[in-house]
Amino acid sequence: MKRIAVISALMLSVALAACGGGGDSGAPATTGAGTTGGKNAAGPADGSSGAAASAPSGASAAGNGSGAPAAGASGSDNASGAASAGGASGSTASGSTASGSTPSGSTPSGSTPSGGSGTGDSGSGAPDAAASGTAANPGGGATADPGNTVPVLVSSATGVRNFPLVSVTICQPNSSARTNCATIDNVLLDTGSFGLRLFASTIPPATLAALPVQTDAAGGNRVGVCAAFGSGHTWGSLRNADVKLSQEIAAAVPIQVMSDPAIVSATPDACVWNTALSSPAVLGANGILGIGTARYDCGPACAASPLAGYYYADANPAKPVAIPLARQIINPVALFPLDNNGVIVEMPAVASRGASSVSGTLTFGVDTQANNALSGVGATVLATDSYGNFVAKYSGTSPVPGFIDSGSNVIFFDDTSIMQFNGFFAPPGEWTRNVVLNDATGASESVTVNIGNAIALLASPNFAFNNLTAYMAQTVDLGFPFFLGRKVYYGIEGSRSAGGGTGPYVAYMTR
Repeated sequence: MKRIAVISALMLSVALAACGGGGDSGAPATTGAGTTGGKNAAGPADGSSGAAASAPSGASAAGNGSGAPAAGASGSDNASGAASAGGASGSTASGSTASGSTPSGSTPSGSTPSGGSGTGDSGSGAPDAAASGTAANPGGGATADPGNTVPVLVSSATGVRNFPLVSVTICQPNSSARTNCATIDNVLLDTGSFGLRLFASTIPPATLAALPVQTDAAGGNRVGVCAAFGSGHTWGSLRNADVKLSQEIAAAVPIQVMSDPAIVSATPDACVWNTALSSPAVLGANGILGIGTARYDCGPACAASPLAGYYYADANPAKPVAIPLARQIINPVALFPLDNNGVIVEMPAVASRGASSVSGTLTFGVDTQANNALSGVGATVLATDSYGNFVAKYSGTSPVPGFIDSGSNVIFFDDTSIMQFNGFFAPPGEWTRNVVLNDATGASESVTVNIGNAIALLASPNFAFNNLTAYMAQTVDLGFPFFLGRKVYYGIEGSRSAGGGTGPYVAYMTR
């Protein structure tokens, strides 16, 4: 999911997520939103195209795509969202799971997240040693998890197809993740955006009160922050929190608390884009964990001068302000003491008819421990720009921006010859197409995209599909279906790994 317009766009969840139940046939509805966000390939000043009123929503990576229909598929700068068929509602519940020392993890399939989460002083919620499910010793037995993995679950939990969800623990800043902690479940895992964004309504009052709101140096006003995604926009406060994922802790991380009542100013005009992603029910998740290739949501441009569409003094009306790099929303992985050079997302394969649920693994670090090797594994490595973009050619067409994004719940590409259903592709049978991926170093690899009939897929009770696809002009967005059956690596800009070199880069291999 990439953020758009002035920022980059979160287009993704909205489409499928917000499509509630369909008609008698179980076909998806075509309204609603539900996106997640990520940065635009072109950076802060570039705009990307929007999404139309119905069908899969999605933003274009390079900020130059022609917009895709708004409801239906989700994605980073791409469309996202999953339409729930058979009457399942596309709205998600808010809230998080218990805290204290109780392990949390992903919400079980079929359950609906509810209410707020518990609090505690032990940095609860995140499992202390979840099994990675991928590392093995020479004898074939599972090795101990070194504390750098968290489970990733796709299920009916939030009513959104192909929506990878994780749990995130937040605590009072600079407390070693031990004070006033809460674990927020059902947070969208988004490799197309950068930074942690959580809804205020999902954070217990005691924890929220312990997260200080940043103020601007000039006027002393509280700082508000916005993000525009393909299918909508967010507005909230800029706060600091310790962020804990498994045993990894990032201290005093600037995060966005969306729809935070502490900010009294109305959403600035420069931030408004399509639907207001104002609640978990609209987004389809309790928040967004952006862990792609960039470090910062904006970067040096927002530190140099006030830039509309990012940070604002809550002066009622809000006014753009410059924010130093150290206080900007940042990819939390970059602040881990160890395992801070990238991430790996690994998901199991599914059949062409899909699966009711799948469980995978998010691993922190690349070539830093035995369970996160890239060097010597035979993966395809592609150098990217800061925001994870490369060049793609779909079925021999002209080069267009391309990216690999877990926040997009479909694969998007430009092909007007395939029959469509509300923006989703619906060929009469199972089709395939080839996409050639190129990077600036001259590397070139071909991947096969599976194209299923969206009408049949969305009418089924399944929630994980490797062949759910949708239309987007002049863009190739390899969304969540691409992850099924693969390990996908992301190298953070400026960081180095033995197998990927200096980031930014993406890499992938078949499991």
